Parts: sequence; structure tokens; C-alpha cells
Amino acid sequence: MTGLTPYLHFPGSAREALTFYHGVFGGDLTLHTLADFGRTDGPADGIAHGELTGRVQLFAADAGPDDPSLELRGILFSLLGTAEPAELDSWFTALAEGGQVVDPLQLRPWGDHDGTVVDRFGVTWLIGHVG
Repeated sequence: MTGLTPYLHFPGSAREALTFYHGVFGGDLTLHTLADFGRTDGPADGIAHGELTGRVQLFAADAGPDDPSLELRGILFSLLGTAEPAELDSWFTALAEGGQVVDPLQLRPWGDHDGTVVDRFGVTWLIGHVG
């Protein structure tokens, strides 16, 4: 593994979020529960560590009782040119389900397509492609 990998702490919804992202981006999904790690600081089926690997890589867990959960402001995840245009368009549409389109995926004056969407978990994505 190389590069930056976001590690998100969800308020008890890490399993749902990672399963959703797996459905959007594909790849391999691995989930480890608190019970798997012998932890007793939350529900046994809570996610202690989850990994989505593939074209898009994310780590996530359920926030502990004394840990802050996901609250993103002033940040977005950019997926500019990371896949073929049709696949990027599909990702945008899938992320918008239950979320909010901030700026529709569209042709820009400089000749590229891009758009911004906040998914149902509060993560903002900038998706785009050339031409």
C-alpha cells in the first residue's frame, strides 16, 4: 500500500458505509468487529477496523464512546480521472443516492467534466474526467 488512505470514524455506521462504498467502487472489503479484536468498548458487532481496497481505498471504524465521529468540513475527496468516464459517471450517480448533489457532473468551459456530491454519510466527492 502506498499513498494517502483516508481513515473515517463513523457514528456506529461503519459497516453500512463501507458496504455502500464497496457497492459503488467495487474492490475488496474486509470488516473486523470489536469482538474479533477482543474489544469490549462497544457492541460486539461494531466495526473495529474495515478496509476497502481497490481503485478507491478507504479505512473506517465505528467511533469509540469517547472518540469524535465523522464531521467533514472544508475537505472533499477528489476522484478526477481515476477511472474511465462511464465508470466515474456511475460513481457520481451512486454516491448521489440518498445524498446531495452540490454541483452536477457537467462539461466545464475548460473542456473537462466534473461535479461535486455529498453522499449519505456526509463525505464530499469531486468526480470528473477529461472530455
